[in-house]
Amino acid sequence: MGSKSTGKHYTSKGERRSSMSTRETDIASKTINIKNAYWQGRNPWITIDNPSRENTKERKIRVRVNELWGEPKGRLKQQFIMK
Repeated sequence: MGSKSTGKHYTSKGERRSSMSTRETDIASKTINIKNAYWQGRNPWITIDNPSRENTKERKIRVRVNELWGEPKGRLKQQFIMK
């Protein structure tokens, strides 16, 4: 039997896969999760194409959903107004 390695001098061999990397999410479930979070009043991040064509360094940017869609509370009130 070999000796136990200590924490300071131990280097992982990287033989096994992480269980976190095996989780698969498709684009439809991500969109549903973002939409549900928005209607619950949270402010999730979303990745969109950069509207500024001069800035070619950043093709996509991350913005808050409230900047794109507005506040969910205001939109909820607009849905139920009778005309």
